[in-house]
Amino acid sequence: MVYEAVIGLEIHVELLTRSKMFCGCSTAFGDKPNTNTCPVCLGFPGTLPVLNRQAVALAVKAALALQGKVQEKSIFARKNYFYPDLPKAYQISQHDRPLSRGGFLEINFPEGRRRVHLERIHLEEEAGKLIHAGDSILEADYSFVDYNRAGIPLMEIVTLPDLHSGEEARLFLEELRLLLLYVGVSDCKMEEGSLRCDANISLRPAGSSELGVKTEVKNMNSFRAVEQALESEARRQEEILSAGGRVIPATCHWEGEERRTVPVREKGASADYRYFTEPDLPPLMLEASLVEQLRATLPELPAQRRERLQEEYGLEASEALMISSTPPLANFFEEAAKHYRDYRHLFHWIQGDLVYQLRETGTSLETVSPELLIELLELLDKGEINRPVAKELLTAVLKKGASPKKLVASKNLGRISGRETLEPLVAQVLDENPEAIESFLQGRKKALAFLVGKVMALTRGRADPQEVSQLLRDKIK
Repeated sequence: MVYEAVIGLEIHVELLTRSKMFCGCSTAFGDKPNTNTCPVCLGFPGTLPVLNRQAVALAVKAALALQGKVQEKSIFARKNYFYPDLPKAYQISQHDRPLSRGGFLEINFPEGRRRVHLERIHLEEEAGKLIHAGDSILEADYSFVDYNRAGIPLMEIVTLPDLHSGEEARLFLEELRLLLLYVGVSDCKMEEGSLRCDANISLRPAGSSELGVKTEVKNMNSFRAVEQALESEARRQEEILSAGGRVIPATCHWEGEERRTVPVREKGASADYRYFTEPDLPPLMLEASLVEQLRATLPELPAQRRERLQEEYGLEASEALMISSTPPLANFFEEAAKHYRDYRHLFHWIQGDLVYQLRETGTSLETVSPELLIELLELLDKGEINRPVAKELLTAVLKKGASPKKLVASKNLGRISGRETLEPLVAQVLDENPEAIESFLQGRKKALAFLVGKVMALTRGRADPQEVSQLLRDKIK
């Protein structure tokens, strides 16, 4: 029998606030364990939570960007369960009255563009962090608990089961992360835990409308891990069903090194959490005027920007997708494009050479002036330098922040051209490399490239390789 996977995602997003959801403790990442805590976030008796207004505003903006319907009234509840990373033995969350209902995100899947619908978006507080002594939770002899993260504002985005493969889940998460970055609600750093994803997956006979028994997959620390884990869990369930067995509702951990999902405990129902209204927090009431004020602050979203980049700058769809995927890079491109009109040339330099050199030199894009790149490209366009020199100059510009024009003048990097200048250098190279001449005459094209390289070395890369190549051909004849 052919089976179809049915997948829904639960995405946990740490909101970009300076203090926690219900207290004033810092949300800074990387501080010494258990230093950003207080009686409120540790759940000491007699303490009262106070809702973080900025967390609410950020979650509302995310919901609006995702086309959700923000609720005028939402209610916080206690989700009761015992686990070492939960200091109060309950989590303040939202249950049957969430912040937002519905919404969708359109994704370009391989087979076409399709909407992935959302069930809800709700607010809750983070749990602490368990640090296991061992390679995995299953092999750990003991675990440490860091409560710095406990109480950090968290937004949970729950999709409907609209996805059908690990690849689709990855593509959805990549687009969602980009949207959240554009809106500015989170830094979405998976390596720091500020964006995490759990997935519910079941199998059903292809073409059926019935849902199978689902399992929940956890411990996925990258989008690629989400894709691989879901494909692995789909195979595990298919093997069980094909053998006539029954899938047990369970929580599964993704074991990345072994490339497999492992059931670790049976999955309970929502009733097991004994939800009840949080007695220390009043209902959250959001006036329509406030929601509209927040809607007015929404920036241009990724899909809109991609379309505009194509229309305004003539970029291909793949190029617009590539550069818009890094908002600071897209901002740099648009700033430079105000003064440099060869947009395609500008794009290729930014997305290619600039990105490469930023990585190689360890330079932050924020420290680079678009004017300096424009100055460099104008020197190249006027023929005052060639491309090898331009690439060398770009490295110097990133390291020193110096003017390309001044660097050309001070280091004598201007272009060398003209037969009268290049002919003596060509003659010298030919005299020193008779074997290469013979090899070229025998039809070996690499020999000519070797000779061109020798001339370029004598000119420190300042000659035009095509002009040098033609001179060599003329002389060898």
